[in-house]
Amino acid sequence: MQQPEHFDPVALEAVASNGSADLHDVKQKREFNKLQKRLRREVGNAILDYNMIEEGDRVMVCLSGGKDSYTMLEILRNLQRNAPVNFSLVAVNLDQKQPGFPEHVLPRYLDGQGVEYHILERDTYSVVKEKTPEGKTTCALCSRLRRGSLYGFAEEIGATKIALGHHREDILETLFLNMFFGGTLKSMPPKLLSDDGKNIVIRPLAYCKEADIAEFSRLMEFPIIPCNLCGSQPNMQRQNVKAMLAEWDKKYPGRLESMFRAITNVAPSQLADRALFDFHGLEAKQAELKAGRISALNVG
Repeated sequence: MQQPEHFDPVALEAVASNGSADLHDVKQKREFNKLQKRLRREVGNAILDYNMIEEGDRVMVCLSGGKDSYTMLEILRNLQRNAPVNFSLVAVNLDQKQPGFPEHVLPRYLDGQGVEYHILERDTYSVVKEKTPEGKTTCALCSRLRRGSLYGFAEEIGATKIALGHHREDILETLFLNMFFGGTLKSMPPKLLSDDGKNIVIRPLAYCKEADIAEFSRLMEFPIIPCNLCGSQPNMQRQNVKAMLAEWDKKYPGRLESMFRAITNVAPSQLADRALFDFHGLEAKQAELKAGRISALNVG
C-alpha cells in the first residue's frame, strides 16, 4: 500500500492550474501528512513518558483487525525506522473462531506489508456464548479469555512487551465505567505489569484521539474486520459512556483533554483512599511542622 507523499505549500500553487480536483488531492495529502505526524508525535511521547520500549525489546503487537490495532502497528513500524533504540515487532492475531470470521484478510494484508506475524487459533467464542447468560454482555469474559491466550503466547515467542491498541477515549471510558459501576477510581494505565509478573503490557496509543485514528484508518484503507461477537450489543454500558463523552466533547471542546490530564496528575491527599495516604498520621505531621523538623512540601 503506497502512502501519500509529502507536499509543501509551493506544490499547491504548482497544481492549482490543473483544476480543483488536483488541488483537492494535494490538500488531502497535506492533511494526511499532518495527521500522520501528529499520531507519530503522540505515540512517540507516550513511549518516552512511560519508557514503553527499550533496547532489544521484541514487541508483540496484538492485531484484531480493527482501526486501532492497524493504526498502532503502522505507527510503530514508522517510528521503528528512526528510533534511537533497536526493537523488533511481531503481529499476533487471536482467531476466536467467530462464525463468518474472514480468516484470509489479516494474513493477506500482513504478507503484503512484509510483517512477521502469527495467527493464534483459540475457540473462545464457543466458551463465551456458552457461559454468558442471555441478555448479558460478553465483554468481560471475552476479554479475560483473550488476555490469557495472548499473555501465554507472548512467552512462547519470546516477546518482552505486549502492545494493545487502546486510545485516549478507551482510557476515559474505562475510568467512568469503574466509577459508575465498580466503585473504584481506576482505568487503563499506559504501561502495566501483569498480575503474575510475567508480562509487561503497553498502550502506545494512550495519547491519541479516537477521531484521529478513525480518519487515519480511513485514509490508509485498512481492511477492517468488524467484531460480530460484542460490538453491536445494545445493553453495553460502555456504549452509553462513549455517547456521554462524545456529547461532552461536542458541547465543551477541551473537556476530554482536561480529563485525561487529570488522570496523569493525581493528588492522593485530596482524595479519600486510606491506603494511598496516611490521614491518621496528619496530627503527627502537624506537630513535626510546628517543630520545624519537616517542610510543608512533605505533608502530601
